[in-house]
Amino acid sequence: MPVVPAALDAATVDTAVKRLVIAESRLSVPVERVADDELLDGPLLTVSSFGLVGMLMSLEDELGTELPDDIFLGRPLKTVADLVEAVLGASTVVTDPR
Repeated sequence: MPVVPAALDAATVDTAVKRLVIAESRLSVPVERVADDELLDGPLLTVSSFGLVGMLMSLEDELGTELPDDIFLGRPLKTVADLVEAVLGASTVVTDPR
């Protein structure tokens, strides 16, 4: 399937990221409970660097996108918003232009 650059919906990415950080942190809270400025490794969320890699793979599958291997280079991912911005800025949506 060819890779064609396309935009991802920010709200969809935000919800997907929040759902995955909740699952990675083994919490049972609604997505609305996770603020954009919530630390990935803080009082509420506990996302390890290993967990972050797994989440990125899950995001690729769920969003139908490809993220570059160097997504972490030059990007401090400290908050949920940082992760959402990284995914939005680095993704290439996989589409079939036929």
